[in-house]
Amino acid sequence: MIAALLGCYPALLVSALWPAPLLFGAVAVASYAVELVAPRAARPLPDLLGKVHLGITLRFLVRETLALLLVARTAGAESPWFVALAAGVLALHAVRALHTGLAMRLRQTLSHMPVTTRNLDVSALRIPKMPPRRLRDARSVPFLYLDALPVLGAVHGAVLATLGAGVALVAGLAAALALIPYVRRALPLTDRANVLRVVGEQVERYAPEIILYFSGATAAAYQARMWLPTLERIDRRAIVVLRERGMAAHLEGTSLPMVCIPSSADLMSFRALAGARLCLYVANVGRNVHMLRIPTLRSAFLNHGDSDKEASFNPFSRVYDEVWVAGPAGRDRYRRAKVGVRDENIHEVGRPQLEGISTEGPGLPYRTVLYAPTWEGWNDDLFHTSLITMGPRLVRALLDHRPPLRVIYKPHPLTGHRDKSATRAHRKIVAMIEAAELAKSKARHPSHGAGEEAQRIRHLIVDGPEPHLYDCFNECDLLISDISSVVADFLASEKPYAVTNVAGLPEAAFHERYPSAEAGVLLGEDLSNLAEFLDGDDTLAGARVKLRSQLFGPEYPDALARFNAAVERVFAGS
Repeated sequence: MIAALLGCYPALLVSALWPAPLLFGAVAVASYAVELVAPRAARPLPDLLGKVHLGITLRFLVRETLALLLVARTAGAESPWFVALAAGVLALHAVRALHTGLAMRLRQTLSHMPVTTRNLDVSALRIPKMPPRRLRDARSVPFLYLDALPVLGAVHGAVLATLGAGVALVAGLAAALALIPYVRRALPLTDRANVLRVVGEQVERYAPEIILYFSGATAAAYQARMWLPTLERIDRRAIVVLRERGMAAHLEGTSLPMVCIPSSADLMSFRALAGARLCLYVANVGRNVHMLRIPTLRSAFLNHGDSDKEASFNPFSRVYDEVWVAGPAGRDRYRRAKVGVRDENIHEVGRPQLEGISTEGPGLPYRTVLYAPTWEGWNDDLFHTSLITMGPRLVRALLDHRPPLRVIYKPHPLTGHRDKSATRAHRKIVAMIEAAELAKSKARHPSHGAGEEAQRIRHLIVDGPEPHLYDCFNECDLLISDISSVVADFLASEKPYAVTNVAGLPEAAFHERYPSAEAGVLLGEDLSNLAEFLDGDDTLAGARVKLRSQLFGPEYPDALARFNAAVERVFAGS
């Protein structure tokens, strides 16, 4: 693609010097086409060219210069049309600079608001409706393509090229000036004190009692998203407080009000939250300290999953007033870890999210296996993923199994965040599954090498938030996963599961360290127990029911009632 893109320019130079206008026009059209296709075909390409000083602006300038050279060779450099064309091309870039300045001003005004909201009435701020995406693009790339009028006009002579430059200039200037009303209407949003006051009034009117606080990367948005339906159903009014701009877009589908306050000073002085009594935290991140400093708020750590991973008994948890776990197993983890969390500060509140998980399989004539590996962790001590060491081999074994199995592959959202070898393994798995699907589509008749039952099976790659993990639980008969909350949550289904032994620990030591694996089959790196798991008798059904109670607590009262009771206890002052 790079060769096709850059190869056009020598051809343009030769055809301009020759001069060969028709050849120049054909190559110019091809160069525009490659410019349009290249970013979609190879996303790193624009960045790579920019690093070697061959960015998009320079490439368009070179093409324009060669069009001027063509006009100079055909009409003569002394022609007034040549001078007018040169001036018009330069003016086009001046118009682009004007548009870029206006677009940047608009973006900075809206992106530097001290607080942004969702599900709150802030109509008093009169936030302007945004212009079309192409019009507000601060890089102003669409403006560059206006030069096609003078460049292609040069094929037919200096007059048409100059007229083309004039038309392009008028169109570009009109588009740039169209941004001015948007910029003008956004100016009041630069009044920091007024924006905070208006939003504060709306929050006070809502009168939140509970805060769900979240800070983190957008890939980690699932950590907060999993708690939103629960907070919608409890008896107290909850609000979501975010710290990163744009995070709310990853938490859509909730009716809960949201405020995003990036500045720690603004957050700690945002008095509209003063009426809340309880703040819930779903992740241990440095920015939690800004909310923890508010003395009137009782803090409780929910975590974003209840598992045997070290994150479920992190020593940082002792900074909270309370730690809320799903069941007795969560309490036992902190007792064994001895990280400074007092037993009386641990409260078992159930896991309300699991209510929709069915104990029935999908009821298909073939079995479905869900492979849901965790990510590689922040350091090697937290390395539990099977993706790198056995993931591709495991998926290959599932795809080749007879009788045929359906495979659902759902990697962790943070896969590849620390170790790019996890990304490479993920891509291998995706390629294998896609190849299996392609092979079935080519073999539509059993005589072509695929059985009729295999033809009906459609594997699934879930590389995004939908379908939800729990929907995948309901669509599978078996789970293969790593030490993570996926294993713990899957126990709600009471279906068979296997856990990967990435560290190669002896079975007794593994089960002692990771109790949630006790009712599952242990898979070593050689996959020696995989056949037993897939084809053997299910002898662990009773163990799964028992372990479910240990992880999530009693069935009655239900998890939502226990969670709600924990909230009410805080408000009762106990």
